[in-house]
Amino acid sequence: MEIDDCSFGRIKIDGHEYTRDVIIYPNRIDSSWWRKEGHRLQIEDVADILEARPDVVVVGTGQQGSMKIDKEVEDLLRTKGIELRVAETPQACRAHNRLIKKSKKIIVTALHLTC
Repeated sequence: MEIDDCSFGRIKIDGHEYTRDVIIYPNRIDSSWWRKEGHRLQIEDVADILEARPDVVVVGTGQQGSMKIDKEVEDLLRTKGIELRVAETPQACRAHNRLIKKSKKIIVTALHLTC
């Protein structure tokens, strides 16, 4: 699934617009993603992502990078052999598109659309 456009509070994926934080899985979009604490990504927040058994997880931390990722999340992904790429959401969207075009790996992208 390709990201067509991304701006503060909205994203367009394969022609469909979303106005809430999203997780892009290889075969579906979770358009109701929210974290236990809005600007903090914790282990509890990535349970569904882990079930997808990705090779790479791309995280968009918001337009200004306000969402922080707990070290425990980074450590957990590393121990499972999952590559983590973190960037402000506009750069994460570009990284997602590059990866899905060039890689045969399983990519899951979680994007915070505001702040």
